[in-house]
Amino acid sequence: MTITANSQLTNVFSQNLESISSKTDGSLPTLGAELVYTQDGAGRYLTFCWQHSELLGLNTEKIVDELNQTQTFAPVDKVTYLERLHRILTSLVPERFQCRFSYHQELFELDLVISPVMPSLGTPATTVLVMGRLVQATLNKKQVRVASKTPTQIELALRSQQHQKLVNRITRNIRRTLDLDIIWQQTVDSLGKALRLERCIICRPNQPSSSKVKVMAEYYQPEITSMLGSEIDIASEPAFAQALATLEPVVMEVPGCKDSRRQKTLVVATCYQDQANGLVALNWHDECYTLTESELELAKEAADQLGTAIAHATLYKELEAARQKAEEASRLKSEFLANVSHEIRTPLNGMIGFLKLILEGMADDPEEQNQFLAEAHHLSIHLLNIINDILDIAKIEAGKMELAYAPVKLNELFSDVESFMRPQAEMRNLSFRMQMPATSDEIIVQSNYQRLLQVMLNLLGNAIKFTHEGGVTVSADLVLKKSKPNFQGQEFPGMVRVRVADTGIGVSLDKQDKLFQLFSQVDGSRTRQYGGTGLGLAISQKLVEAMGGEVHFYSLGEGLGSTVTFTVPLYQQPVMVSSGDSDSINSTELGV
Repeated sequence: MTITANSQLTNVFSQNLESISSKTDGSLPTLGAELVYTQDGAGRYLTFCWQHSELLGLNTEKIVDELNQTQTFAPVDKVTYLERLHRILTSLVPERFQCRFSYHQELFELDLVISPVMPSLGTPATTVLVMGRLVQATLNKKQVRVASKTPTQIELALRSQQHQKLVNRITRNIRRTLDLDIIWQQTVDSLGKALRLERCIICRPNQPSSSKVKVMAEYYQPEITSMLGSEIDIASEPAFAQALATLEPVVMEVPGCKDSRRQKTLVVATCYQDQANGLVALNWHDECYTLTESELELAKEAADQLGTAIAHATLYKELEAARQKAEEASRLKSEFLANVSHEIRTPLNGMIGFLKLILEGMADDPEEQNQFLAEAHHLSIHLLNIINDILDIAKIEAGKMELAYAPVKLNELFSDVESFMRPQAEMRNLSFRMQMPATSDEIIVQSNYQRLLQVMLNLLGNAIKFTHEGGVTVSADLVLKKSKPNFQGQEFPGMVRVRVADTGIGVSLDKQDKLFQLFSQVDGSRTRQYGGTGLGLAISQKLVEAMGGEVHFYSLGEGLGSTVTFTVPLYQQPVMVSSGDSDSINSTELGV
């Protein structure tokens, strides 16, 4: 059995359509709609009927001709509108959307449904029927508000379906990456474009206990100012505070808009395991758009998905940083072990060589034999110092470094340091100066004498080793403060600051942060050139901190020398010969 179209019925419909389209006044039964018009595929009006035509000042008798000739009432984005028109004519599937139309300097927000006028079989569709309503309009810089209409169940179902698809699309996208920046930006872009928002932002707390959040990603309309990177005080934004406290979506109207439209904001917290890790804020001006309970639940579901993605991406980022740090530590330790093995083998080989010469009777006379023994002894002391450094680091790392504290006379410490280091400086033709504050009595610090001596010898050893010309200066001054420093439950009148300055090779600014890192050296080539394990500064810093002080390093750059300062608690305040500033007292030279 073959089914064919009734040609007579087709002719009747065609004649009726032609009779409607051929009306000179462009009138059309409204079918109960506020706005009804028909267009061809090129966007030319065939008929037009609108209850608000008087707003445009249109002549209802010749409305179609006027619209087609002037083309003043047209979509703002005409290209997109015509593309949609052609798609509907091709697919024969109706579509609903919101579109902005312009008329001279006025803008109209329209809610439209475009349906193809079904042609006879075998004939392509060429005409569409458009029905719609005015959502809002701006006339002469004043807004015309349209009363909100309660959406029908069908409209709510369609809207809910669209939102569910949007959430599913966002969820799929954020699961494809562990890059936080991509997750944030894809989310705001998807929400902003799909919902036609004025602005959509994602914020994240600067710190867990911080009262401010930072805008990490943003979608916004071109006519408004960007907020990307700015900080928002939660205390000044009640919606933000409520969303973080309740983990529930919050909808509020924002007063004080520059235009007279009511602005609405939806704020929802993203969370993972009931802990908030971000905020999503959506702004729009469509007062006819009222969110339902199901849509708020959907917003919470989307925020939970986003919060989980943020947590996973954050964890991945932390793990990646930890992996890189572990790899760097492993590399530094390998480099350190290579340097240490070299440093240990060098004195051992020297000791073995000198002792072998003596055992084999290679010394020409007792004086040369004593010289060999002295060299072997010197190398053994050097080896012992290296081993002590390694043992000290091991104790510090294990938290087993125990120090006994007692009053230490600063002049005795400086005297011992000078007897050790002055000969080394003079051997390299370097000047060596030590300075003490001018006081009428002794300066006494609370510290551990042996460890304090070790710190000073380490710092001076480095200063002399890396200085080729010029000299090294050691000075001390008193730092007296109103708020007395406290160490191990005991208050002290101030601190003694010791400064070791040299005119040596210096350190570039970008490498100074590596100086106090364990197993890290500023330049491996320097280590090979000058020797040493690179542990001296790290050990000195740990010891000084254990004795209640601080270590600081200063250098203006390579070739400009360097200065290291450290502080120790002052046991008792001495009587000064000449008083100066309460924070820094001038020094006088002790010896040259």
